[in-house]
Amino acid sequence: MSRLYDKGNLTEGGITVTMLRFALPLMLGNLLQQCYNIADTLIVGRVLGPDALAAVGSSYALIVFVTSVFIGLCMGCSALFSIHYGARDLKALRRSVYSSMLIIGGTTLALNAAALIFLNPIIRLMQTPAEVERLTYDYLFVTFCGMVPVCVYNFYAFLLRAIGNSVVPLVFLGVSVVLNIALDLTFILSMGMGVEGAALATVAAQTVAAAGLCLYTRLRYPELNLTRADCKIDMESLRRVSSWSFLTCLQQSVMNFGILMVQGLVNSFGTSVMAAFAAAVKIDSFAYMPVQDFGNAFSTFIAQNFGAGRTGRIRRGIRSAVIVTTLFSLAVSALVFWLSPWLMSLFVSEAESGIIAIGVEYLRIEGSFYVGIGWLFLLYGLYRAVALPSMSVVLTVVSLGTRVALAYALAAIPSVGYTGIWWSVPIGWALADITGLWYYRRRRDTLMSFGGGNATMKERL
Repeated sequence: MSRLYDKGNLTEGGITVTMLRFALPLMLGNLLQQCYNIADTLIVGRVLGPDALAAVGSSYALIVFVTSVFIGLCMGCSALFSIHYGARDLKALRRSVYSSMLIIGGTTLALNAAALIFLNPIIRLMQTPAEVERLTYDYLFVTFCGMVPVCVYNFYAFLLRAIGNSVVPLVFLGVSVVLNIALDLTFILSMGMGVEGAALATVAAQTVAAAGLCLYTRLRYPELNLTRADCKIDMESLRRVSSWSFLTCLQQSVMNFGILMVQGLVNSFGTSVMAAFAAAVKIDSFAYMPVQDFGNAFSTFIAQNFGAGRTGRIRRGIRSAVIVTTLFSLAVSALVFWLSPWLMSLFVSEAESGIIAIGVEYLRIEGSFYVGIGWLFLLYGLYRAVALPSMSVVLTVVSLGTRVALAYALAAIPSVGYTGIWWSVPIGWALADITGLWYYRRRRDTLMSFGGGNATMKERL
């Protein structure tokens, strides 16, 4: 057990330094994760042209929606892993790992099969223009054929992060990103494979990361290896894991289903708006990804201390996280507002000035309010960590429901058009933040009345 608790214990040490040290590899890791799709987008946009760029960009929303299901499952399980780890209950941790494997593995296989079977109807449902339908199908088909390695990588990455190791998943991801870029150049430039080559490069690189991380975990942490006694159907463990994982999965799916609906609305405005949105969303995701990952690190910090019963440390951690998130979000907003024309030109040729202008407008509207999404990620992480994942679902519904409803309503006004889609985003963030903060202030004493092994904690689990 000593090795397992050598460096992963977030219940001791300085609060801000501990969270930042744990969060930094998460931030770098997710920035690298974005590089998978960004590498495709840059090379596809520059080499294969606007139609191919529109196809890859339109595919992104659907890919994120599908992967959000098993990533949500992994994220929900991770919070439970962290609580067991904080309470130093390795037997319960291994039981939860086995139950999670059954649930996540079965769900991933079923979802992947459904996505492949219904791919053509889904593409049409997204209002994909006829001229890029075939390109979109080719890219998505190869991508969905490689979804299992993505699931395996994320499962082991979330397991290691739950026990405080955020560095190793970053290392394996870094190797796969370098491989992905090299394969992109080989398949597209040297072999002329088109969008299928971009998708195949990503699948191959992610497979390497999944295999490496799985092997590392088994060798480095034998305490986590399942024994025959662990590999038994435990209905109580299955119930607990199902409750946590599916609620978090629902949150992630609702979030990305809303984004998928917005993508369909964007598609209805034609290829130029699609291409601008495709490039701007990559920049946008890259810009606020660090605060999303800090929110995930904050959640692991809270969950471990929840399991250990460190109430005072949790209160101090909340204050510290709010300050860090606010300062970082404001700084990133200023940079994106100023650099947006240059950032768009990285993805789109300067000759396509109309596409660049649309993308700049999107970035300057949404990017000015990153503090809203930063606070929202903290609220998601807090409620997930204190055994109230249902509240995270509520906040997601408020945020995305507002965004989708406003986007369709405003875009239908001729004088507003697609600009209404951009404004719907920060408004949705603001309403969700207000809801989450109101609930926290109303239930603060109850939320903090937990501790290692007490009745309130056991009831929530």
